[in-house]
Amino acid sequence: MPTRLSARELFPTGMLILTVAAVYCAAGYVGMLQQVRDGEVSLLWPTPGIAFAALFLFGQRVWPAISIGSFLISVFAMDHGWGVSLGVAAGTTIGVLCAYMLLRRVGFRVELDRLRDLVALVVFGALLGTVIAAVIGVGALSMADTVIPSNFLSRWLLQSLSAAMGVLIITPLLLVLRTARWPRGVRLVRTLEAVVLVGGTVAVMLITTRTSTELLFLVFPLLIWAALRFQLAGAAPLALIVSTMAVYGAINGSGPFEGQDVYSNLITIQAFNASTTLTALVLAVTTTERNQAHDEVEEAATQLASVVNQLDRSLRPRSVTLAQGVRGAAVAERRVVRERIEGANGPSGPN
Repeated sequence: MPTRLSARELFPTGMLILTVAAVYCAAGYVGMLQQVRDGEVSLLWPTPGIAFAALFLFGQRVWPAISIGSFLISVFAMDHGWGVSLGVAAGTTIGVLCAYMLLRRVGFRVELDRLRDLVALVVFGALLGTVIAAVIGVGALSMADTVIPSNFLSRWLLQSLSAAMGVLIITPLLLVLRTARWPRGVRLVRTLEAVVLVGGTVAVMLITTRTSTELLFLVFPLLIWAALRFQLAGAAPLALIVSTMAVYGAINGSGPFEGQDVYSNLITIQAFNASTTLTALVLAVTTTERNQAHDEVEEAATQLASVVNQLDRSLRPRSVTLAQGVRGAAVAERRVVRERIEGANGPSGPN
């Protein structure tokens, strides 16, 4: 049940809502720079990722920021009417809140250290939440004759895909950044490894998005390397770099995207972004789970060894006493036997 805010909490909560709304609007502006098909849809729409991260980081109290940000983007950036913008904002808010409550219900953890958490984010956040928002949003556009009925399905599909990519790419990155700290005592080799990973990824994407030969797959080894060595802290930022550079190449029609129609580029870039991001995230999460299981086994082994040592120390005095008693009894028994033998073999009495 939501709790009522006291007068002292109203101001900081209001400022937090306005801040999240401002970040949401800024993310929407960045997303609009990637629009294709005469501004109908963006290849990567980051605002749903911002919305989910805000709810998980600050709680359900910031949901008005999603409505405010979505409404402002629709009115001022997309030049929609107030009625349409209210419908778009309502659809976005309902979709995100429904997915958020379902994620809470299934025990989603913001650490994303279990495969079940990633699967839940994909199913409820990237799929269900964005589908609900797109149905209501595109429905509002259709009622205002902004989208003709024959284009409803394609517009809904493209909008859902771009929003889903925003959830998959942006939300894990922001959840990782929440615990980010400047590393201390990190070996120089480890730092150089991270620099090589980032530099190598940028270099590979620059080359593959500028040559007509389809070589985008060359970035997969770097994503796998980042996921195995740095888990989410390495996989999430590299997935964002790869997706952003691929989207830029698709918008400009360079490299493997040259000469293709807009719809083909849309499908290609969404499939590429989904495959690279999911590959990196799944490997990162499963590696984290494996490391945690290894640490738990080591801890259990250490505790077992400690218990065995304690039992050995507690039983050792009793063992010594028992051994001494056994040795004493054996000596006494041998003495009695020897005396009996001597008595049996002793000199006979007079005839």
